[in-house]
Amino acid sequence: MWQWQQFINLFFETPCSLCQRSTNHVICSYCRTKLNRCQIPIPQSLECSSIPVLVWGDYSGELRRAIAAFKYENQPMLGLPLGQALGETWNQLNRASFKSAKTLNVGSSSNIIAVPIPMHPTKLKQRGFNQAIIIAEAFCKTTGIPLEKRGLQRIRDTKAQFSLSAQEREQNLVQAFEPCPRWKRRSPKANILLIDDIYTTGSTVKSAAQSLRNIGCTVVGVAAVARPTTTQPPHQTIAKKKPIISSHKSIPHHHR
Repeated sequence: MWQWQQFINLFFETPCSLCQRSTNHVICSYCRTKLNRCQIPIPQSLECSSIPVLVWGDYSGELRRAIAAFKYENQPMLGLPLGQALGETWNQLNRASFKSAKTLNVGSSSNIIAVPIPMHPTKLKQRGFNQAIIIAEAFCKTTGIPLEKRGLQRIRDTKAQFSLSAQEREQNLVQAFEPCPRWKRRSPKANILLIDDIYTTGSTVKSAAQSLRNIGCTVVGVAAVARPTTTQPPHQTIAKKKPIISSHKSIPHHHR
């Protein structure tokens, strides 16, 4: 459905996906400005995380609204500017900073394969798309990192994480993921960067990472669009904050 919308938008200006103002882009300049206020300094690691985490913004304000519209209001095109923003944040961290950072010592991006966190088929059928895949597509287009859309599959239809305690979250996701059969046959010795929309306690990432390690992959980190505002990273490398979702780099409607 939304691929057909790409064709339509080649010829017609359409409403902003967040405020309905007329625009040639997925989101208008007014909403871009509000989204940029949610951007955070670049963290190298988050509290209680055993895996390096890169996050673009705080899950509040306009970013929370955008993610909600993206996932629950049938607005898959919103994943494109969000993924692009995350990718440009990755690009700001040059190779030298990766090599010198203890928490993200992965070297060149050319050695990394991006793998989105999968949805269970039942939930995927209900929503119609996997938000992590759309974010990953824009992220990889921006960074040049190869994308493996089907590196992982979700084999258990787990409960919603937001309603569970930290201990329940861990238990809820035990053996929830499994590498796709093609990956099992290849037994890739790849460096994997997991991609998701929101990073909370890390339970999802931990479970997904373990399933990939079981076949010999190395999980070098996770990149997510947002983190809860209650998460305070104890150690972080501060980069100059500049708008990532900028008017001259916004994804136009016809690229949806």
